[in-house]
Amino acid sequence: MAKDYYQSLGVDKKASADEIKRVFRDLAQKYHPDKPGGDARKFKEINEAYQILSDPAKRAQYDQYGNAFEQARSQGQSGFDNFNEWMNYRSAGGFGGDQGFSFNFGGDEFDLGDIFGDIFGFGGGAASRTGKSSRRRKGSDLEIVLNLEFKEAIFGAEKEISVERYEKCRNCDGSGADPHGKIITCPTCKGAGQVMTIKRTFLGQMQSVATCPDCHGEGKKAEKSCKECRGDGRIKTKEKLTVKIPAGIDDKQAIRLSGKGNVGQKGGVSGDLYVIVRVAQDKYFTREENNLYSEQEISISQAVLGDQIKVKTIDGEVVLKIPAGTTSGSVFKLREKGVPYLDSRERGDHLVTVNINIPKHLNHKQKELLEELKKIGM
Repeated sequence: MAKDYYQSLGVDKKASADEIKRVFRDLAQKYHPDKPGGDARKFKEINEAYQILSDPAKRAQYDQYGNAFEQARSQGQSGFDNFNEWMNYRSAGGFGGDQGFSFNFGGDEFDLGDIFGDIFGFGGGAASRTGKSSRRRKGSDLEIVLNLEFKEAIFGAEKEISVERYEKCRNCDGSGADPHGKIITCPTCKGAGQVMTIKRTFLGQMQSVATCPDCHGEGKKAEKSCKECRGDGRIKTKEKLTVKIPAGIDDKQAIRLSGKGNVGQKGGVSGDLYVIVRVAQDKYFTREENNLYSEQEISISQAVLGDQIKVKTIDGEVVLKIPAGTTSGSVFKLREKGVPYLDSRERGDHLVTVNINIPKHLNHKQKELLEELKKIGM
């Protein structure tokens, strides 16, 4: 049955490249094998669909012929005249090919050559070429949300966070094997690191070589698993970290702590930790990028005659000169009184909007003065 790549991603055939990319990222995060409730089969399916629909040339060919594999069979292999042409197309990069297309999400890298090698037996992965698994998977990335006060985001701060993550098991040094046990030849693959399977494709039955699921391509395995980590090579720990918040960071921006994510299995390097900041609002200031905004009320006489008033800034009070004849809604700029630029000594500006306060209730003296002004045309 032909595959519908649009249906795999749940997008319309007229979907833009940006929409396809966004949907793919959401689905990849949902079905990532290392995520709770992840689905390796579904993850592989959406990867395959994305590799076609994200490439304009491949997407155009898919839109014209439908699924290329089914098209080759249903139209007398007009899409690919023979198996050699299919192989040439693949070698040139078609549908992932041998160019080693890979996708990294959540810290784990997936080589699409491996994926197609598993499906069609083309031997795209490292294990099928060498007989042993040469890839040690990087550990998954982690995310944590850190709440900041408004001024902490502007001036920077140091915050302590607690992170639960996988670290290398010290008992077995990450191998997953009982340190006092024996290493034996894998009984499943007899030391080859591979297993042979037969799969049905549009070309007929094909022999496929896949990485051994028991020894993961090593050809050897521990006779007994480590008692501390139960063979995983990792243990879950809770660690306290001090995070340096740079001055000028904005809401929803992230700080990357390299190597502070989950450690990879079987000696794989650790992923990264992303600290996503959420900045509280301020009752007096608002922020847009590196500029600050506030409002200040002035009286009618101050607007007409001019004055010097005190204005609150993020650094403290300053004196602002109000020129005579200022109208309500006028904006005054306080240069470099805004938010610092990241990795820079420069700052944005503070813009003050002045509003004239029209009193609703006047005493007798005020009414008399205003009546006199009214008589002389003011």
